[in-house]
Amino acid sequence: MAERRLLVLFGSQTGTAQDTAERIGREAKRRHLRCRVEAMDSCDVANLIHEPLVVFLCATTGQGDPPDNMKMFWRFLFRKNLPAGSLCQLDYAVLGLGDSSYPKFNFVAKKLHKRLLQLGGNPLLPVALGDDQHDLGPDAVVDPWLVALWDKILALYPLPPGLEIISSNVRLPPKYTLHYLPEGSPQPNSDLLQPTAPQAAPCELQPFAARVVSNQRVTALSHFQDVRLIEFDIAGSGITFRAGDVVMIQPQNCPEDVQQFCQLLCLEPHRRFVLEPTEPGTSLPPLLPQPCTIQYLVTHYLDISCVPRRSFFELLAYFSTNELEREKLQEFSSAQGQEELYSYCNRPRRTTLEAMWDFPHTACAIPADYLLDLIPRIRPRAFSIASSMLARPERMQILVAVVRYKTRLRKPRRGLCSTWLASLNPEQGDVRVPLWVKKGGMKFPADPATPVIMIGPGTGVAPFRAAIQERVALGCGGNCLFFGCRHKSKDFYCQTEWEELVTKGLLTLFTAFSRDQEEKVYVQHRIRENGRLVWELLSSGNAHVYLAG
Repeated sequence: MAERRLLVLFGSQTGTAQDTAERIGREAKRRHLRCRVEAMDSCDVANLIHEPLVVFLCATTGQGDPPDNMKMFWRFLFRKNLPAGSLCQLDYAVLGLGDSSYPKFNFVAKKLHKRLLQLGGNPLLPVALGDDQHDLGPDAVVDPWLVALWDKILALYPLPPGLEIISSNVRLPPKYTLHYLPEGSPQPNSDLLQPTAPQAAPCELQPFAARVVSNQRVTALSHFQDVRLIEFDIAGSGITFRAGDVVMIQPQNCPEDVQQFCQLLCLEPHRRFVLEPTEPGTSLPPLLPQPCTIQYLVTHYLDISCVPRRSFFELLAYFSTNELEREKLQEFSSAQGQEELYSYCNRPRRTTLEAMWDFPHTACAIPADYLLDLIPRIRPRAFSIASSMLARPERMQILVAVVRYKTRLRKPRRGLCSTWLASLNPEQGDVRVPLWVKKGGMKFPADPATPVIMIGPGTGVAPFRAAIQERVALGCGGNCLFFGCRHKSKDFYCQTEWEELVTKGLLTLFTAFSRDQEEKVYVQHRIRENGRLVWELLSSGNAHVYLAG
């Protein structure tokens, strides 16, 4: 009998595709299939020729681009020299997760499906296209598609004699077991943020712990929004960047939330543990030291401030000893309960920690072994770099708007990363932030004679500050900036810097202060007013136009 094994590969940017991939992994276990769930870039693509059965899940980002963790896979798969029949042994299915309000809706999934066909793969089902815009979100497509998928898979790989599908009432074992170490055992230094000289350029698995040099508020205290210009010291990191590049920052939870979480789940923050995979072949989570403390796990790894997904409530229901709580959790994890879940979680942006407060009997019954199955890891955040290495060689600056807004919940919502960054005070000692750099999507012209029109309202001006600093250092003229904000006196970022460049004849600046007069004026009004100049730069100067929000 053919080996009953399944490989589930995902390309995920925000975690939705990964969450669905893990759901398929759990459903495969219930059907007694040997199943691996991996990011596409973690799998050796050349081995696809030995795989009998693969499910691909992929999100589409930006303008029809593949997510970061499937870029290498994507490049390999589209190599011209791959033979046409190379995947003829492969049965596969593709599920796309996208948003139909974008022009290139699920472009990556459609293109992947087509390419697998070209290479001789046998599709079990037509490509499925989940849509964020649907009232029930992607699940409206995912749920029926999965039913059809398991029918096809079980027809090809029937259950072995004497085995039945494990009922959904039975809780599956956790991915890892958490072994507490005896209280007095020697304590290694498990701080990952030691500023070591990196072997290679810093990356997600080896970030550089950059020292915060300054953290300055650049909006007036009377302005509703707190915006920071933060500077990092990157000397000795091996990091290089150009205008348009992006810095990735790995944030952490605030101490109050960590304390509340430990209290609610009856966890001892200073207890040390080691993780052991339940199944051989499962790799340990990267970026978690071994041994590790509960405090470190909750502060640096578990995303307790994210909005919980359906799978969170599904797993939580297994631990519930309280009938009322269990019924509610089961409703939230059912297909019929998705609208109510959306109103409870997504609309008000309720966090995982807040949801746990609403289910106190269940929360204190969660076994520590299941923490990593229950709560996703904290994802890095991307910021446009707002300075040039040519102007400040061993420094890097970012412009950060601190995210804070109201929903129907009593407590204002706060952005995890921006709130943490704003709280860092370099005057209180050596404050460090784990970061690495990624190539950005904006490329500025190589020819110094090519003029550049930059439209950057609000913090959207950040990459253009880097570009203007770089271009001025290289002696490029033709720098034209349209900047917009609410008030000249309150949120005109980098005002002195721009005015000095204008005086020196190195910058043409147009400003729109929307609230400084009776009728609102935005950057588009200034562009229209200066239409002749803009057209001249475009038609005879071959200007490049850049827009950032």
